Amino acid sequence: MKESNKPKVVIEYCSQCRFILRASWTLQELLFTFSEDLAEVALRPGSGGVFRVSLNGEVLYDREEQGRFPESKELKQLIRDRIDPERSLGHSDR
Repeated sequence: MKESNKPKVVIEYCSQCRFILRASWTLQELLFTFSEDLAEVALRPGSGGVFRVSLNGEVLYDREEQGRFPESKELKQLIRDRIDPERSLGHSDR
């Protein structure tokens, strides 16, 4: 798959709340799992307590809507289900 056709993930985080550590950990988890399948994983500073993960502009997870931070496992499953539904995530599928 050409780089330009690969999906892009954006993690928007509240810089005022210092969610950068959680955002960068989430970025690492996604890159470890999907390094060959994603064009990029970007961090986007925001405010107001935001922690939102989008894939090609589609919001997959919003902390405000869910009332909590996402688990790594559920983010990986959400992304996998959209980019390669047949793919096994090993221990993240259990």
